[in-house]
Amino acid sequence: MNDLEPAAAVEEALRGNGISVESVSLDESVSLTYLTAFPDVEPDHGEVGRAVTAFLDLARDDEFNPRTVKATVLRSEGDVQATWTLEADWIRAYNDYSLDDEELSQRVLDSLYEEGDA
Repeated sequence: MNDLEPAAAVEEALRGNGISVESVSLDESVSLTYLTAFPDVEPDHGEVGRAVTAFLDLARDDEFNPRTVKATVLRSEGDVQATWTLEADWIRAYNDYSLDDEELSQRVLDSLYEEGDA
């Protein structure tokens, strides 16, 4: 475990993966808001993947107790591009090798809601 507070460690890991963190808070779940580098109509799947990887790596290295991540992607302040979820069980299953890259990616993409989707 590093010396940073959990939220600061998460923010540092996300920034290290190229994610422009606006806010992050850890309670029962993680609430993450970040500014996308790709302010298109659809969210950039590679950017979502880099954010997910940060959480997987932290959990694998015992620097993050797996909990559900609820992310909001912004094009600009107040302009939501999308939301996505990474369930705590998925993190544990991935790091226990009972869930592979493809299945994890599909689950996260299935949770993706683009602004305007009902």
